[in-house]
Amino acid sequence: MTNIMRKIDSIIIHCSATKAGQDFTVMDIDGWHRKRGFNGIGYHYVIRLDGKVEKGRDISLVGAHCKGWNERSIGVCYIGGLDKNGCPADTRTNEQKHTLYQLVIDLKNKYDIHQVLGHRDTSPDLDGDGVVESCEYIKSCPCFDVKSWLGRKNSIK
Repeated sequence: MTNIMRKIDSIIIHCSATKAGQDFTVMDIDGWHRKRGFNGIGYHYVIRLDGKVEKGRDISLVGAHCKGWNERSIGVCYIGGLDKNGCPADTRTNEQKHTLYQLVIDLKNKYDIHQVLGHRDTSPDLDGDGVVESCEYIKSCPCFDVKSWLGRKNSIK
């Protein structure tokens, strides 16, 4: 456990909602978020197409990435999430998959993480059955099923 000022128990995974093959940086996202009125990038980490991790908002600061979850979570964003036509798709490169998996493991080992979710998994359970189904997603982000991906033994393939 590191010495931080806030209680972190979750990781929320996002996509940048950009087309496959187009690479962007923390500085690009910082600019987009500032234009939306944020005081800087809302994510704590960004994973580039080549698998490089860039640090965004300091981990000690509350994120601005998922309404209702920001105070207790770490926001991780991979670049991509849209196909060439702009439709939601799992566009992660093998390097991004590997880095994302390793980053999640490292963060789970460093903090008291109880759950790792995709942004879409934080949508409201509209029918009250205890499960957020795909028809209830507010958005597609991160454009893949985080829970099943992490549950697979070979999730970095």
